[in-house]
Amino acid sequence: MSRLPGWLAGMGAGLTRIGEALDERRSEAAEEHVPAVVLPAAPDSVPPPPSYAPTVAARPDPVAAIPWGMRVAAEAGWRLLVLAGTLWVLMRVISAVQLVVLAFVAALLVTAMLQPTVARLKRLGLPRGLATAVTAVAGFVVMGLVGWFVVWQVMDNLDNLSDRVRDGIEELKRWLLDSPFHVTEQQINDIAKNLSDTIGTNTEEITSAGLQGVTVMVEILTGILLAMFSTLFLLYDGKRIWEWVLKLVPAQAREGVAGAGPRAWRTLTAYVRGTVIVALIDAIFIGLGIYFLDVPMAVPLAVFIFLFAFIPLVGAVISGALAVVVALVTQGVFTALMVLIVVLAVQQIEGHVLQPFILGRAVRVHPLAVVLAVAAGGMTAGIGGAVVAVPLVAVTNTVVGYLRAYSKEQAMRSAPQPNGAPAVEMVPAPASTAGPAPASTAGPAPASAEAVPAVAQERE
Repeated sequence: MSRLPGWLAGMGAGLTRIGEALDERRSEAAEEHVPAVVLPAAPDSVPPPPSYAPTVAARPDPVAAIPWGMRVAAEAGWRLLVLAGTLWVLMRVISAVQLVVLAFVAALLVTAMLQPTVARLKRLGLPRGLATAVTAVAGFVVMGLVGWFVVWQVMDNLDNLSDRVRDGIEELKRWLLDSPFHVTEQQINDIAKNLSDTIGTNTEEITSAGLQGVTVMVEILTGILLAMFSTLFLLYDGKRIWEWVLKLVPAQAREGVAGAGPRAWRTLTAYVRGTVIVALIDAIFIGLGIYFLDVPMAVPLAVFIFLFAFIPLVGAVISGALAVVVALVTQGVFTALMVLIVVLAVQQIEGHVLQPFILGRAVRVHPLAVVLAVAAGGMTAGIGGAVVAVPLVAVTNTVVGYLRAYSKEQAMRSAPQPNGAPAVEMVPAPASTAGPAPASTAGPAPASAEAVPAVAQERE
């Protein structure tokens, strides 16, 4: 009985092996007799082309199909659109605060004219506050006296001028009656009647224009006060204001902007000084010519010539035409012709001798740029825009030229040299940096040390 469990276990193992062998043979026989199933072709598949069909090239990428020049034009176009949109928004903002902008620009121009006086008084030993106060008060008093003198002369000679104008109109009427144009007195009376009727029917418009004139006068007085207030702070604290502005500039561009700022200020100062001197010479010589020709209101006309000289090109034409018209209606055709000769002679001397000699290269701007700048400034902000257009263009020209030279110098400093070292390691540190030079600047560099001074000269 003891052998029975072992015998049963051996029989079970043998039956298991026989079953496994039968299962393997059954699976092999099933694989041999089952036919292969061919799946039908997908309805969307395309059969391959026959061998005799022509070869069709693959379509290129749409970006590669566009010509290179068109892609460059498109890239430049959308950038120009973004720039134009930015400028449009900027101009809208400036138009919304036009009074503040013009007042601040006027303060900059006055500061550029008065700043040398403040510096001279400080060198003489006056404190900064006292020097600023003396200069500002003296400058504002002089400008106020000039304005008061002009108004006084005009009001004092207004009756005489109206009588002269009336006599001139009568003389013009007699000349038209005797002229070969065959103008009759009835036609002249009809023209006068039409003018009076037009004035009578447009009384409301004239009244509204008068009210608008009152509004304009209030805005002008506000702008004058803002300009005076800004001028005081610019004279007293201009350096610290500039340092605060530099903190708003990104650190990567701060060095270039810090170098361009003083050069822009020198250009503005040279422009204001030169324009004041040229305008003063024009006013003196044209005023003397008008005075010796016995034209009334010679002094107010000279002051108008001085003020209009700050509008390049256009101001000289307007002031000269005003002097000729006053001479025509008061003294006749011959005197008007002589005044025209005096105005043209002085303006030719100014344009070809005084401006190149006084202004020099500091504010050299092409005449076409001057004309376009004055036109754009006048269309944007009227007379104030025409006045500030040319100094803005001159300052922009100086800043762009300096930044271009500065970028060339920076590129040359960082460019690799033939021996593998960058130029910045061979160029000595600027004189303004304090402390000992780093160890990398001590190496000899006879070749690159001569290259950067050439760019530095262009930068200056």
